[in-house]
This record gives sequence, C-alpha cells and structure tokens, in this order.
Amino acid sequence: MGHLVETLNGLIWSKELVYLCLGAGIYFSLSTRFLQVRHIKDMVKLLFGGSSSEQGVSSFQAFALSVSGRVGTGNIAGVATAIAMGGPGALFWMWAIAFLGAGSAYVESVLAQIYKVEKDGEYRGGPAYYIEKGLGIKWYAYTFAIATIIAMGFLLPGIQSNSIALSLDNAFGIRPYISGGIIVVLLGLIIFGGVKRISRAAEIIVPFMATGYIFVALIIIALNITKLPAVIALVFKSAFAVEPAFAGIIGMAISWGVKRGIYSNEAGQGTGPQAAAAAEVSHPVKQGLVQAFSVYIDTLFVCSATGFMILITGMYNVYGKDGGFIVNNLGNVEIGPAYTQKAVETVFPAFGSGFVAIALLFFAFSTLMAYYYIAETNVTYLIRKGKSKILINLLRIVLLGSTFYGSIKTAKLAWGLGDIGVGLMAWLNVIAILLLRKPAFKALKDYEEQKAAGKDPKFDPVKLGIKNADFWIEK
Repeated sequence: MGHLVETLNGLIWSKELVYLCLGAGIYFSLSTRFLQVRHIKDMVKLLFGGSSSEQGVSSFQAFALSVSGRVGTGNIAGVATAIAMGGPGALFWMWAIAFLGAGSAYVESVLAQIYKVEKDGEYRGGPAYYIEKGLGIKWYAYTFAIATIIAMGFLLPGIQSNSIALSLDNAFGIRPYISGGIIVVLLGLIIFGGVKRISRAAEIIVPFMATGYIFVALIIIALNITKLPAVIALVFKSAFAVEPAFAGIIGMAISWGVKRGIYSNEAGQGTGPQAAAAAEVSHPVKQGLVQAFSVYIDTLFVCSATGFMILITGMYNVYGKDGGFIVNNLGNVEIGPAYTQKAVETVFPAFGSGFVAIALLFFAFSTLMAYYYIAETNVTYLIRKGKSKILINLLRIVLLGSTFYGSIKTAKLAWGLGDIGVGLMAWLNVIAILLLRKPAFKALKDYEEQKAAGKDPKFDPVKLGIKNADFWIEK
C-alpha cells in the first residue's frame, strides 16, 4: 500500500504540476494587474459586508468556511514537513505560491459565483458547475466531481485526524483510537446538521483559533527577536541556493514549498470556490476578493507563524536527498506537529505541547467540516434532481470512517493519500480555470468601472456577454 501511494504521488506531483500552479498564479496576477495588492482595502471591507439569506451565507461566513478548509494541519504539520524535506527555503516558496495563488483563488471563486445555482433552498457551485456551464464539457465536470468526492471523503480526512491524534498523544498521552473516536462523534453531530450548522460553527471556531495561535507565535518571536534577521536571511538564501548547506536541495525546497503551500492555502485546488458560491453577494468579484484574502490569512499569517517559531527556536531537522540529515537538531523525532510543539515548549515548557495539540485540534477539526461540505456539494451536483438522503448519509459514513482510519495509521501513509487527492484536484481545476479565465476578467473590469462611478457594483452577465449564468439572469 505504501509503495503504491508513493508511486502515484511521484506521478501526480511531478515538476509539471508545480510549474503549472506557479505559472497559473503568475499569469492571473499579471492579467489582473496584481489585484491581490491593488484591492487589499476592498478585501478587508468586503469581508464584513453583506448578510446571509435563507439560500446563502454571509461573506464572512463563506470566508470562515473557506478558511476553515484552508487553515488546518497543513499550517502546523505541513510547514514542519516542508522545512524538513526542503530546508528553510521551502517557507519562501510557500509565500510565493500564496501571493501568486491569491490570483488563482480570485479567478476560481468568481467563476463559482458566476455559474452557481440554487438547489434545495441552498446556493451551490464550484469547479464541477463552472466546468459544465462555462466550458460545456460535462464529462470533465463529472470527472472533477468524482475526484473531489474521493479526495474530500476518503483521501484527505486522514491527514487531519492523524495529526490531531499524534499531537494529543505527544501532549497528553491520549491513545490515537480514543482521540479518533471522539473526533468522529463530534464531527458527526455537526455534519448531520447540514450546511448552515457547518458555516455557523466555522464562523465561531476560525477567528478564535487563528487569533490565539498567532498571538502565541508573536510572543515566541518577540522573545527571540534578535535572531529574526538571521532567520529571514536564512529563508531567502536557502530559497535561492545561496546558503551552501542547502544548495543541493533547492529543487526540493521549491517542490515541497509549492506542494505544502497548495495543500495549506488550497489556491487553485478547487476547494475554496465551493464555499465562495454559497455567499450572498451582489457581484461575484466581491466574494472573489474575499477568497483571495483568505489565502493571505492561511499562508502569510498562520503558516509564517509556524515557520518562524520552528526556525527561530532551531526546533527542526532537514533531510537530504539520500535520506540522511543535513541538519539534525531533534534526533529521530517524527516529522509533523512535534516540531511545532517543541518550538513552543522552548518558551512555554509547562503548556507548549498541549497548546499546539489543542490548536491543531481546532484547526484540523474545522477543516474536516469543510471537507464534508465540499464533498456534499459535489454529490448534489451528480444527483442533479432531488436530494438523495441515502447517498448523502453514505458520504457522511465514509468520511467519518476515513477520519477514524487516519487517526490510527502512520503519518506517512496519511499524508501520501492526502497528497494524491490534492494533486488530482489541482490538475483538473487549474487547467479548467486557465481555459475559463475570460468571464472572471470581464467581471473584474465591470466591478472596477462601477466602483469608479461611485456605485455599489451589481452583476449583469447579459451586459458582459457571459452565457449560462442562469442564476444571475433570473435574479
């Protein structure tokens, strides 16, 4: 099983996928004249604007739901893995894919809003919908939907539960099968309550968990502030092979930085658009900008907090291509949440490990909620007419089962399965948004023109020549 997973990962996460994701981010950033910089003020303002309705959630709820999917174990264990396998320079490439990926996140989220539908009293949308309605390729849309259900329902949940189980075992000695069982029970109570309950839970959990975690990180960085300039220099030198110790693994730095960056912030993967489509907004660009900002929250804030904590305290190992150590500060400590736990313990020895375990519990648990929502969105896409309670309940059972399975399996297998899921979705979605880019560009131009005229932008697809945006035409 392990060998098969490793082989599939090698095929899916080839250099071509890394270049595709970086290239798409560069192209969208240039084409939108770096909207991720120009519209930062609007991003923050729109975040708290708008309200929910019977069919949709507010901009902030959609943002929280999407951030709950983005901010997870990748922000703690994923950053540690990137540093261990790619050296400190991997953190720079995580920043790069986040900055460029904000452009991709904008495009995919705007497309989700343009081509969304109202079904069973709720807004639904995402890559499957915009591939069918925008590109007119049904088999492609079905392929993405099936790949997403497999990834979100089976392949990815194990990473989150595995990291929770490892951190709780390290901090409190709770056996993985016990923590796995508790997670399944709590998750079941929420996902059987429907999308509205998921968005309300995310709205409460996400701001609390992110704020507390970043606050602790800032304390640790402040107490080691004299080391910060050297750490920043090390990150940049390692990223461009200037630091001799890491010159031989620059390819690994780029690969692992992009790989873990995409896993963490999900820009271009096709997960964020599903939450974006649920938002009640007057113009698709409003939610596109909010979702671009969520990439910043994930990587530039939360991932950076983890990366700086690990590097500034020296609580990390770095492995060479031959599997030997380039840096060995921790001995044979398993790659993952233990790096972050040990970093926090250097300043807070009494509760550091427990704090990280609890933070990871919140991070990963909220991500599991988002995984279910995304998987359900694609099941409803495949069902077409009506709502099959049997299939929805089957999805819930499979997701809960894979969550428990992941908690008792090795971290390497859990991450390997998850990477396959992320890679499959990224290949399918990035190609789709490159092909379907024009409506997103037209929408941005329209939004900017209306803003310049002093108006609150309203979307009219007919005026822009965008076809099959049936929801907006009826609205």
